[in-house]
Amino acid sequence: MTVRTVLFIACVYAVMSLVTVAAFAHDKRAAKRGRRRTPERTLHALELACGWPGAVLAMRLLRHKSSKRPYRTVLWIIIATHFALWGALAWIWIN
Repeated sequence: MTVRTVLFIACVYAVMSLVTVAAFAHDKRAAKRGRRRTPERTLHALELACGWPGAVLAMRLLRHKSSKRPYRTVLWIIIATHFALWGALAWIWIN
């Protein structure tokens, strides 16, 4: 794997994390104002699309979705999936 590839992957995670933090902030604002919320399915899709670091950060900074155990469970499954996929790819590249 080249340095360029690693930087590209890091940028994808960074951009998607920013988008995910923004989505969490928007949903938190909507919740406080009694407006239409962002569906959890959408938030999970952003997490799956490399935005999970942003979701973890947003949950801590905004205290949003942090008390919902079912939501956190799905998030941790998404995180575990990312780690498993990267582990499998690393195994392939090494061998």
